[in-house]
Amino acid sequence: MLAHRRFPRSSAYNPAWLVAGASGGANPLWLTEWVCESLLLQPGMRVLDLGCGRALSSIFLHREFGVQVWATDLWFSASENQRRIADAGVADGVFPLRADARALPFADDFFDAVVSIDSFPYYGTDARFLGMLARFLKPGGFLAIAGAGLAQEMSGDVPDHLRDWWTPDLEGFLHAPAWWRRHWQRTGLVDVTVADTLADSTRAWADWHRLVAPDNGVEIAAVEADQDRHLAYVRVIARRTHVPADAPIVTVATEYVARPVLRSE
Repeated sequence: MLAHRRFPRSSAYNPAWLVAGASGGANPLWLTEWVCESLLLQPGMRVLDLGCGRALSSIFLHREFGVQVWATDLWFSASENQRRIADAGVADGVFPLRADARALPFADDFFDAVVSIDSFPYYGTDARFLGMLARFLKPGGFLAIAGAGLAQEMSGDVPDHLRDWWTPDLEGFLHAPAWWRRHWQRTGLVDVTVADTLADSTRAWADWHRLVAPDNGVEIAAVEADQDRHLAYVRVIARRTHVPADAPIVTVATEYVARPVLRSE
């Protein structure tokens, strides 16, 4: 199932290594390869792999395109990722870091590209988030995400075949390409160039879960029953404009002046 003709670069990687490094509900190499089809990555570029999980996508980016990658995640150990990176022979080009996406420690205009694989909806639906992230991306640089989403925004009740799997948090988490296009474009900080879904998404989605989470029968059944009607892998790519991003407010300067507490004092 991992030797996929649609993803020739990914198919060269050891399935045992890939499954052992699984950190989410999607094949990170397939989605990274899909995103990179529409990116102009060049050797030596600086790339932020935001929400990298166990850094498989980061290793792939460096090996396949020669870019320098900051493998950044909050939930997974940077020390473990460092061992995996060293074992893959890419310690000179992939740098693991534990950081919160909302409090990144980088300089303005540091990255040529920001890539986020099956992670961005956990933090990126906040209307203010793109403004925080855009500061780190050079004008003309790429912002690219791929992961679980919707073919179209759902209105009304959740379809019967998804009800056993659907949880309330998914309502604000899963979105369609058109939603992401509007969400980003209206800020003026980026120009969206690609917003689409992967053909035969649900087959790829279900196949991956059969390998890494075979006991997750509820999700597998829901995805298989859906047949690309509602669920999909979503890809969104944008170029950073020259519109300046506001620096976040991290402290407020004040000066205390003593005053009586009561009128009578």
